[in-house]
Amino acid sequence: MTSKSPVRSCEDVDSTALDFAEVKALCAGDPRIKERMELDVDVAKLKILQASHRSQQYRLEDRVRLSLPKEQSDAEWRIECLQEDMATADAHPQPAEGFVGMEICGKTYTERKDAGAALMEAAAGFEIGSAEKIGQYRGFSLCIRRRTFLDEKEFLLKGKLTYVIEPGDSGMGNIMKIENALTRLPTELEKARGELANIKQQIILAQAELGKPFTQEQELKDKLARMAELDRVLQLEEKIRKESTVSPQKSEREEVIVL
Repeated sequence: MTSKSPVRSCEDVDSTALDFAEVKALCAGDPRIKERMELDVDVAKLKILQASHRSQQYRLEDRVRLSLPKEQSDAEWRIECLQEDMATADAHPQPAEGFVGMEICGKTYTERKDAGAALMEAAAGFEIGSAEKIGQYRGFSLCIRRRTFLDEKEFLLKGKLTYVIEPGDSGMGNIMKIENALTRLPTELEKARGELANIKQQIILAQAELGKPFTQEQELKDKLARMAELDRVLQLEEKIRKESTVSPQKSEREEVIVL
């Protein structure tokens, strides 16, 4: 669909099979035949490396044009969402001491212990389904989800992004996990910024490599030219040798006919 032929990448080439003429020439000790065979192996290796280089260029082109720009766009969008979620959390600050409160199933709880018990009760009554809102916490929707009977239940905090919290057996422990999910937002933001910087660096490196020629192109051309030259010389000599063996036979037949 891309009009580009995929090729296998390989560093080794199988051993060359010899025909009868080459074996005969080797037995005759002609160094040009040995050179021709060595060139044949070298050219095969260079052609594989050339095809591998071409495939790498195709992959780089796809990364520069398609995948890397999409990754950059996704990273920038994630950073924007994290910044908005941080603003939401800052608008509903957690007090240094105490509990900011949590709404569960329409009721607001101001104590962690009570909120944890209500959270476990809500989770116990949930069997299976997509994300279902069960409450509110610091401006974020508090949801529960269980995709299949084989999956564990999950708590979700939904803002611009969705943050997954794996529930434990303790109600108080689950409340702490939900609180920590928002506490980690600045760390997640720095991580996303680092990923964006890495993607931009990859784009620069890929653009620098894109369009680079095959470094052994001239070597391949030279060896192909030498192979062609040896083929012409060896074929010419073989033709002369065949003619020299046929000519005496013709002259003998002619002499017999004349007599």
